[in-house]
Amino acid sequence: MSDSPPSAEDSVPATALPEQASVRDHGGNLAAAIARFGGQRGDWTDLSTGINPSPYPLPPLLAEDWTALPDADAQQALIAAARRFWQVPDEADILAAPGASALIARLPALRPARTVSISTPTYNEHAAAFDHNGWQILDTGPAEAQVVVHPNNPDGRLWMPEEVNAPFCIIDESFCDICPDQSLIARATIPGTVILKSFGKFWGLAGLRLGFAIGDPELIAGLRAAMGPWAVSGPALRIATHALNDPDWAATTRLELADAAARLDQLMQQAGAQTVGGTDLFRLYDVGDAQAWQDRLARARIWSRIFPYSTRFLRLGLPPMSRWSQLETALT
Repeated sequence: MSDSPPSAEDSVPATALPEQASVRDHGGNLAAAIARFGGQRGDWTDLSTGINPSPYPLPPLLAEDWTALPDADAQQALIAAARRFWQVPDEADILAAPGASALIARLPALRPARTVSISTPTYNEHAAAFDHNGWQILDTGPAEAQVVVHPNNPDGRLWMPEEVNAPFCIIDESFCDICPDQSLIARATIPGTVILKSFGKFWGLAGLRLGFAIGDPELIAGLRAAMGPWAVSGPALRIATHALNDPDWAATTRLELADAAARLDQLMQQAGAQTVGGTDLFRLYDVGDAQAWQDRLARARIWSRIFPYSTRFLRLGLPPMSRWSQLETALT
C-alpha cells in the first residue's frame, strides 16, 4: 500500500466543521464491526480507542460505596488527590464529574454564544457541543472562545502556551497524563480558562466515567451548579482516589506505554504504513487506503479507527499483552 504523504484532501476546512459535528463518529463501536464482519466479541481486539489496555488494578470496595449516597469526605479526598497528582495551583478550583464528555457538553453554555476557534482535525465532541449551543465555529483565527486538545487527538499535536489566548479557553488534557511535563496546568489560574482531565484513558478505566474540570473558580462554579449533587459515584470516588495517590504506578505505566507505542510503530512501518503522529496511547498512520486497511484488519478480528475527513489516516490503540500476536499475524 502507498506510503506517500497525506494529500490536500486530508485537511479539514472550516466550512466542514458543522457537518463534522453532526457526524460525531467515535471509536469503540465494536458491535458494528461484529455485525459487519462476524465473529464473537471474545474473538476481537478493539484498537479503535486510546484506552490503556493494562488498567489500574481495582482496590477493594466497601458495601457503602454501592449502597450510600457519595460521602462529602470521600469527594474532598478525591479532589485533594487530584490537586496533588496534577499539581493544581491553589488559585484554581476543581470539579469531578461523570466523565469528561459530560463536562464538554456543558461548557459552551457558560458563556454567551459567539465565535469559537477549534482547529481540526480533533476530538469532535467539542465542536458538537458548541454547535448545539449556537456558537459559530471557526477553524482558525481570533474568537471569543478557543478549544485545544493537548495532546491532540488524533495527531498528538502539543500546543504552546502562547497559542492558547482567547477570553474563554478550554484545554482538553484527556491524554496528557502520558506526558505530564507538557501539561498546561499552570494556565488554570488564568480567568476564563478550564482544563479538562479524563480518568478513563491513562488509567484504562473508561467505564468508570470520571473526568475533572480545573480552572477559573467562576466557571467551575457554573459547571458545579449544572452537574448537581452526587455527580460522581461512590465506587468511582474510592477507585480514583486510590489511583491518584499511586504515583509509582503512573511512572511505571508511562514507561510501559512508551515501549508499546514504539513496538506498534515498528510493526506498522514494516507493514508499509507511515507514522504521522499520536501519543503513547494511540498512534496515527498514513496507510494510503484507510478503508482497505480497516477491512483487512477486521477480517483478522482487529478493529481500528478511520476518519470521515481522511481517506488515508488509520488510528490504532495499543493491544493488550495477550493480543500482540494477533496483530502481528494480521500484518504479515
